[in-house]
Amino acid sequence: MKKFNPLKFAALYEEEREKIDKMLASSLKKRKPKSLYEPASYILQSSGKRLRPLLVLLSAKAVGGKFKDVYNAAVAVEIMHNFTLVHDDIMDNADLRRGNQTLHKRYDLNTAILAGDSLLSIAYEYLLKDCNGNTKSAVSVFTHGLVEVCEGQSMDTDFEKRNDVQLKEYITMITKKTAAMAKMCCELGAILVDGKKSDIKKLGDYGLNLGIAFQIQDDLLDIIGEEDKFGKTVGGDLIAGKKTFLFIKAFEKAEGQDKIDLQKMIDNKGIKPEEVQHYKNLFEKLGVMEDARNEIRKYTNRALSSIDMLSKKSETGIFHWLADSLIKRNR
Repeated sequence: MKKFNPLKFAALYEEEREKIDKMLASSLKKRKPKSLYEPASYILQSSGKRLRPLLVLLSAKAVGGKFKDVYNAAVAVEIMHNFTLVHDDIMDNADLRRGNQTLHKRYDLNTAILAGDSLLSIAYEYLLKDCNGNTKSAVSVFTHGLVEVCEGQSMDTDFEKRNDVQLKEYITMITKKTAAMAKMCCELGAILVDGKKSDIKKLGDYGLNLGIAFQIQDDLLDIIGEEDKFGKTVGGDLIAGKKTFLFIKAFEKAEGQDKIDLQKMIDNKGIKPEEVQHYKNLFEKLGVMEDARNEIRKYTNRALSSIDMLSKKSETGIFHWLADSLIKRNR
């Protein structure tokens, strides 16, 4: 591994994110009707982390390819990701996404559904631009990633109706809903530049474990984040009655009145915004914040163990930087 150079890696990340942002901004520019593509453009132009496109780019380079060979595929995964966010926000009836109004709140429900559907179709258009002899493998991995996301979303929805969600089930759900997409991005980048199967597997394992760590960090930020930085309503998961890592862990550990308070969230299918602080205090009392941090470290270490086994050791440094950055993020 090359010497860990966070400033260099951060600069590269910003440079590539700007390129992806420009491609996204122009992706729907000349398309009609305006009533469809203006709302779709709105969600794409919201300033996201662009983590998934970066994973495509870095994975291609990690096996000897070049960024230019996979830019369209990188845009494709970000468009697909935004398609899932549109529908996720509708199902959650969320108000904010990345600090902005969600699509269905800014426009209306029907417009948001149709705009989301159009994004999925366009994602495939962009993916195919970078395919050649590996089209079948690339499309297969891309499609499987989407299937996993849908299965994970379905599990997440089912959990809202159940009182007995176990931590093992929750990890399976986030593996499908969040981590499978990160795995897909890593595999896709390497597949498109004809990487070795062993390296594709290691990159996929990195993405999968990093994705699990990322989602648990997201759960943690939902309760400890600052709304202006986090870009979503702090405590939104509790308000919506979602059974996150922290809630499930707290429910396992709680006794007496603490257990009764947690059961109330289940029975009422959520809490009032003014109750968020009480539940935050309860989580702190039960030590589930630290439990979450330990779990994040565990999956991050697994990701790094996989990436350190790549054939090209010189390309692993930025993957370490990325994992470190995600653990320390505040949004």
